[in-house]
Amino acid sequence: MAVNLNKLVDKAYEDKSLSELLDAPPSALEGLTPKHDELLAELGIKSVADLAKWKYAERASAIAALAPFQA
Repeated sequence: MAVNLNKLVDKAYEDKSLSELLDAPPSALEGLTPKHDELLAELGIKSVADLAKWKYAERASAIAALAPFQA
């Protein structure tokens, strides 16, 4: 299945596969810079995969997904 991620990633990563994007530094994501890579590395986050698995990102995502359903 082809997925267009061009609006989600930096121009240099537009032709990469999902597997390649997981191995890429966080700055591969649109809006993040090499400076963000340095700051995130201090937290042990060196790739897009690390960022996706970071427990605080997972928690924030879960809260955001559930918030509209709160009574």
